[in-house]
Order: sequence, then structure tokens, then C-alpha cells
Amino acid sequence: MMLFRIALLIALAVVIRVGGVAAASEVTVWMSTQDGEKQLSLEPSLQFEPRRATGDTVIAVDPATTHQTILGLGSSWEHATVENLYRLPEAERNAIIQRVVCPEEGIGMNLMRLCIGASDFIGEPYYTYCDLPPGETDPGLECFSIEKDLERQIPVIKKSMEYNPDILFFASPWSPPAWMKTSGELGGGELKPEYYDAWARYLLKYIQAYEAEGIPIYAITVQNEPNHEDPDYPTTLWTGEQQRDFIRDHLGPLFKEHGITTLIWCWDHNWNNLDFPRAVMSDPEAAQYVDGTAFHHYEGFVDAQSEFKEEFPDKDIYFTEGSVFRTIGGVRLIEILRHWSRTYNAWVTMLDEHRKPNRGPHLASATSIELKDDLTVEYRYDYYMYGQFMRFIQRGAARIDSTAPDIRNFANVAFRNPDGTIVLVVANAGREARAFAVQCLGQTFQAEIPANSVATYTWTP
Repeated sequence: MMLFRIALLIALAVVIRVGGVAAASEVTVWMSTQDGEKQLSLEPSLQFEPRRATGDTVIAVDPATTHQTILGLGSSWEHATVENLYRLPEAERNAIIQRVVCPEEGIGMNLMRLCIGASDFIGEPYYTYCDLPPGETDPGLECFSIEKDLERQIPVIKKSMEYNPDILFFASPWSPPAWMKTSGELGGGELKPEYYDAWARYLLKYIQAYEAEGIPIYAITVQNEPNHEDPDYPTTLWTGEQQRDFIRDHLGPLFKEHGITTLIWCWDHNWNNLDFPRAVMSDPEAAQYVDGTAFHHYEGFVDAQSEFKEEFPDKDIYFTEGSVFRTIGGVRLIEILRHWSRTYNAWVTMLDEHRKPNRGPHLASATSIELKDDLTVEYRYDYYMYGQFMRFIQRGAARIDSTAPDIRNFANVAFRNPDGTIVLVVANAGREARAFAVQCLGQTFQAEIPANSVATYTWTP
């Protein structure tokens, strides 16, 4: 009897461990299709088999090879979204916020961008926190006040913190007060050098004012899109050398003096100009205050992120603005994450069906959540596409190696979550369904993803 029991245990061990690799549990699958048939739908589970993958399309996942960790994924609580939320009764407004940020009842956005003052996506007049009549100045910032934000912005932010206590916020300014600028207007111009110190203290006061409201600001960028100038909405020109000097000689030392833990991210603009952040990061005195570089996607190519990471490996990469749409947008989001970004933030969460409010010159696409004229709310495909990433990739997840088959509009990215689960997101923006195999730790599962769809596969090794 004893020999039989020993033999049985050995047999079970062979079944459980094949080739020295522990057998994985079943694979859980969620899927969203662009035709709306599936919306973060739970699919029949799949099962690993103890064999190597075969076939033309194989994704090899290697949990042992890790890259960047994820800080967060989300969108923005800019004025346009908040104004639309306030067109609705409180209960409906809160239900939308919950569906945006709650990991259980929503898609779990956990990093949201805030505007320091007004951006172009706003219905009311543009403003900063220290506006004055023409000809007046206030170097001591005696008139500084976030009173306008207390009306609607801060209540929405606080409500999102209730639904997701782990949510983080970073913030970006579009313009200093007009009296600080060469243009004398919120649109265009540069920050006058004599007001560098006042601008640094302005940003400090913003952080302190929000913290007094119970809202910690995790990071700030010095300027949204510092290479863009437009007199028709809040914009401000900077050179890389100007931002370097401002951070090195003013903002960084001021934060250090006041014990501010809010991180500083430089650049906050497109992939096509690495010389700007290079000017900041190449100066050790400035770079000591800078946590990383923020990118947008409106010009240039995503591999600029990897190029810059290779040049400055000790500094992080963040993607801070740029909505992606439909399944091809899912492919693009995967590329952003595969090129070292610790974040992804869409820009503008909810417009109405006329793409409003938007006082700026840039035309808008339909947002992932849309408010109709009859005040009903549509959750568009992009909402569910984002959820395929945001609901499953946890903060602190490490991107792990996964091979990318050389197939047009077919992409994947893999992560190991802090709880040990593996997350693989696959996007197929092609016109035909795609069969593929996933190999991990010597085992394989077979899957098929429909045309124009995104699927998420999770398992515990």
C-alpha cells in the first residue's frame, strides 16, 4: 500500500509538472468587438496544455524578462467633461464617474489628468488662478485663488476618489496669467524671465491649495505643449533651454525647500522633438529634479519613446495626452506601452454629440463617453476598448517580454501584475479573424480573436 501511494504521488507530480515547469491554471478571457456585439464580455475560458506552440502566429510570453512598471492608465477631468457631467442630475453624474474609475462597476481608470487653470476644452471664458485687468501685476500672488475649481472641478475629482481610493492625479498648465507673459494674453507669447520665480511659486500654491482640499497632486508638467503657440486659446512657448533653467534654478529648488513630493515631468509634447527634453535631461543640475519625460502623439513616431529611454535609462517615460480610437487605437495603445511608457492618458473623457464644449481651434472626435441632446449617455466602443487594458493591468504591473508576430494591425502586450497574474492584451484591427497560440513557461493555449476586436487573457503561472 505504501509503495502504491508513493507511485501515485510521483504520477501526480508528473502530471502537475511537465518539463520542470508548473502547470498554469485556466486562462480567463474578456473581449470587446467594434461592432458592439461584445462589450467587455466574459468568454469561455481556455486551458494551457503542456506542449510547445506550433503554427504561423505564436506569441511567446516570458515573465522572467521585465521592463517598465505601470503607474496608471486613464483620461482627463478637464473642464469640458466636467461641464457635461453637470448637465445631468447628481445621481446620473455620479454613475458616470463610477463607470469611469471604479475597478468593479467601471473600467478602473486610476490616473487622471487635471488642468492647472483653463485649457481649450472649456465652455466658460479662459482663466488662470491670478487674473488681473490689463496693466496690473501681482508678483506676490496675493490674488491667487482656486475658487473657480471649487464649483465643479474639485467635486468631480473628490467623487472619483470615493469610487477609486487608489486614483492618482497629475496636472498641466496651458498658460501662466497674462501679466506674466510677453504677449500680455493667455494665448501665445512666452513667460517673461523676471516672472520665473513667480511662476514657480504659482505652481507651488496650486499644489498646496489642492492638497488643502484633500487632493494630492502626484506629478506636474511645466507646460502643456510648449512648442505650440496659438493666440486663440491658452498656449505658451518654451525652449528646452528655458525649461531647463526654470526647473534647475526655480521650480526644483522651490519644491525641495518646501518638502514638495510632487514629481516634475518635462516636455509634455510630441514625439518629433527630442532635442527639447534632451536639453533638460542633459543638464545634471536640472535633471536631478525631473522624474521623467511626457509625450503626446500628434506628430512623430512612437519609437521616439524607446530612443529617449535608451539615451536616459534612469528616467521614466510617460504618455500624457492623446486619445486613440477604435481597434486600430488599441493597436496604437499597445505600441505606446511596448515603447516604455508607464502611463496612458486619453484626452477629454466626455463631450456632447456636437463635440462640445470646445472653445479652441482644434476639431474633436467623438469621445469614449458621449452626452446626447436628450441627456442620455452613450458608452461608445472606445470605452470598452480602454477597459480591456485599464480594468486588468494593475498599478505596479511590470511589462514582460512578449513576441510580436509580423502581422499588420495585429499587436499584443503582456504584464505581470503585483498579485502574480499574467495579463496579455491582444488587438486585431484586421478584417479577418486571427487564430494564434500563446506560449508561456513551456506550455501553450490556442485562441482566436475576431476581426476588429480587443481581447484580454489572464492567468496565474
